[in-house]
Amino acid sequence: MEFKPHTAEDDVTVMKREIEKLKLTASNEEREIVKRNLDGFYKLYCHYKEKKGPSVEWGKVSALPENSEAVIPYERLQKEDLDAKAVKDVLDRLVVIKLNGGLGTSMGCKEPKSFITVRHDETFLDLTVRQIEHLNEQYGCDVPLVLMNSLNTDEDTRKTISKYGNRVKICTFTQSWYPQINKETQLPNTQSVKDQNAWYPPGHGDLYESFYNAKCFEEFLQQGKKYVFISNIDNLGATVDLNILNFLIKPDGSIVHDFVMEVTNKTRADVKGGTLIQYDNKLRLLEFTEVPDEHVDDFTSVNKFKVFNTNNLWISLDAIKKNIEEDRMHMEIIVDHKTLDNGVHVVELETAVGAAMKNFDGAVGINVARGRFLPVKKTSDLLLVMSNLYCLEAGSLTMNPLRQFRTTPLVKLGTHFDTVHVFLKRFTTIPNMLHLDHLTVSGDVTFGKDVILKGTVIIIANHGNRIDIPQHAILENRIVSGNLRILDH
Repeated sequence: MEFKPHTAEDDVTVMKREIEKLKLTASNEEREIVKRNLDGFYKLYCHYKEKKGPSVEWGKVSALPENSEAVIPYERLQKEDLDAKAVKDVLDRLVVIKLNGGLGTSMGCKEPKSFITVRHDETFLDLTVRQIEHLNEQYGCDVPLVLMNSLNTDEDTRKTISKYGNRVKICTFTQSWYPQINKETQLPNTQSVKDQNAWYPPGHGDLYESFYNAKCFEEFLQQGKKYVFISNIDNLGATVDLNILNFLIKPDGSIVHDFVMEVTNKTRADVKGGTLIQYDNKLRLLEFTEVPDEHVDDFTSVNKFKVFNTNNLWISLDAIKKNIEEDRMHMEIIVDHKTLDNGVHVVELETAVGAAMKNFDGAVGINVARGRFLPVKKTSDLLLVMSNLYCLEAGSLTMNPLRQFRTTPLVKLGTHFDTVHVFLKRFTTIPNMLHLDHLTVSGDVTFGKDVILKGTVIIIANHGNRIDIPQHAILENRIVSGNLRILDH
């Protein structure tokens, strides 16, 4: 008997059979949504198996030339003095979507990340609602807020938004959930839809399909909505910008832009951020995970690839509908390898929302100020946005006008500050950081009330030692190490 080698086609055939079995484990109430999710997973899996070699051929990658029309400086946008009626007309065509699928696990929280308190006892979600509420009140418009939840955040989020009443029209939809793939068998790592631990949200690139399938999508089109503004809910700089919206609705010239990605200049802290490139004569997003090892240095060069993706996106609703219905929404697959607690190796297939850029007509980047990118991924970031570096007005954070330099300080907090709960205990009050350039804190360190930090401050408590920075202390261009405790008496 002739031996036939195992092929990708074999994997696809067997996977199809296993998916049909999984569908049968759904209840009658779940059947339709389970079918939609598993059909979407199978489509992604087939694409993954069809892929041969890397997602990019480095020889085809070109950095954007100087003064490229592919990236427009924000300063070049026409800043019309619109009257109140014109502003209302523009805003009434907008939908705001916040990506709300993540938990706060990276900062020691089990709840949705949007529930983390940021300023004055207000959470990311509270501030987002305040932004939209202020916009609607100021211009008499009707901009709805849409939250894309995951299975991990949906129930808690829907309970919480009831507290806002009718302040803002809030809609939610849940992104897809796909089965993990057992790396050894190349089959779903579960035999039942009830086993929720074996399922995962497949990245925010799933937004297009999930939003299209949501009830609110067609309602927005019928209401005359034209564009969606998408951003991460933890990016407090991602507010509605009238100049960008007006640029889309009233383009300068004959080109209609169905997709705009906000980018900003790279710093050394952003070298792994996705960047815009020319590839096969198309503008597209290149992610760090797609870069061959031998070209990582090229990718991280701030001289060659000068901007990175903020994940603030403005996209035509009609174009989303067209691309979905014509099956033109192609995105590069991110392959995430994980090891479960039981030692089983699994694969999760994901896509990124910005990777769809190449599918839209007139796609372009706009180079915006750094202030539109204020993500909070770690407690180091949380310290920055909680401090007097930023002013809070109507739910929006802006750089304090009293800060002489408009750049954000570099802050590195050690593992003693990793979780929000412990982080907050280590600060009696958040220090004055208005004139700070660089802060590094390592070890068992606490801060008293009304501490002022200026210039470069490095505080290192060696193992077994503790440093208590006393109240009203002023540290300017200082290195503090060893052991320092101020005892009450």
